[in-house]
Amino acid sequence: MDLDSKVKKMTLGHEEGSGASCLKCKEKCEGFELHFWRKICRNCKCGQEEHNIFSNNEEDRKVGKLFEDTKYTALIAKLKTDGIPTYKRNVMILTNPIAAKKDVSINTVSYEWAPPVQNQTLARRYMELIPKDKQPVTGSEGAQYRKKQLAKQLPAHDQDPSKCHELSPHEVKQMEQFVKKYKNEVLGVGDVKLPKEVEAQASGVDMPNDGNQSVLTTVKGTEDKALSQKVSTYYCFRCKENMREGDPAVYAERAGYDKLWHPSCFVCFTCNELLVDMIYFWKNGKLYCGRHYCDSEKPRCAGCDELIFSNEYTQAEGLNWHLKHFCCFDCDCVLAGEIYVMVNDKPVCKPCYVKKHAVSCQGCHNIIDPEVQRVSYNGFHWHATPECFVCSCCSKCLIAQKFMPIEGMVFCSVECKKKMSS
Repeated sequence: MDLDSKVKKMTLGHEEGSGASCLKCKEKCEGFELHFWRKICRNCKCGQEEHNIFSNNEEDRKVGKLFEDTKYTALIAKLKTDGIPTYKRNVMILTNPIAAKKDVSINTVSYEWAPPVQNQTLARRYMELIPKDKQPVTGSEGAQYRKKQLAKQLPAHDQDPSKCHELSPHEVKQMEQFVKKYKNEVLGVGDVKLPKEVEAQASGVDMPNDGNQSVLTTVKGTEDKALSQKVSTYYCFRCKENMREGDPAVYAERAGYDKLWHPSCFVCFTCNELLVDMIYFWKNGKLYCGRHYCDSEKPRCAGCDELIFSNEYTQAEGLNWHLKHFCCFDCDCVLAGEIYVMVNDKPVCKPCYVKKHAVSCQGCHNIIDPEVQRVSYNGFHWHATPECFVCSCCSKCLIAQKFMPIEGMVFCSVECKKKMSS
């Protein structure tokens, strides 16, 4: 591929989703414009997942690539047109007749995703057991939630080197090995089943066992005597509360079939969000979403949001950064060796801070330099000097003294306050 073709391909990819509205800022954002290497909008600084840019086809391809070369290839299909693996989402459509005065109308409810089980009654009950605002009904808040979590929990740049910014050949190789390892060892998809059926299979019907699962269903009590009896009381591995009779549970093969979860309890250990499409990563007895599993294994750059596969990176403000990405959040100048100020947990260079974020002194009305001491109270600020932080009536210095604040003014005594208000 020649240089012109490479530039054209990069530009087209960069323009993907351009102009999409921000679901968080609404009309305040002029439309999505992707930052060159950050995963944010240049206009409103919100993340990609906050914008309405991800189509179902894009997300299906991302999940399809995640399941490629795993035991979950039954959940993907390769299109004849391009051979790219695509996620075969299970879509559920429910029809309910509604009696009217003259005739019967049909109410149709479509779910953009449902558990891949043959028993639709089981899938329907699963949906009823998760919070209503998280049920992925087409066109609903729940469908938007699912789309946002797909972007947040399973970022494409955590599995696909081509989605990352300027990786070296060594870093690409490191990433490919990392992805292969988690696909083989920790990636899984939840299984919705009735606990009694699992118990019946464990006691009488052979179940596939690859060494990663147990065939004993979790029951109340841990003594051998209790396990040997037919117990119908099952409890959730997360909340420890009993399952209701007849309700489906979620199982995780990597964890073993001796553990089960309420559908609403099948969440990431770190972010406590529902594991999108029940895709989990099992590590040290805990369920994680893709993002937080990767965070537990590799440092993540706070600038570009990508995992760091280089041996050289920097740490600042308790976060990790690629050396080239420790930059001002406003102007992108490199901050190594420079003075910076944290604004909303983002580093900003001194010139940008003074220009866009600095506060004014209530005393002298000049900008307060970020390197000088200040006094702040209830949204008002003063230089911490005898000339600025003084009584608004008698000009007595109030540094290290008690004071009375009134709407941006400070007083040394009740008498001074009364004089100003009279």
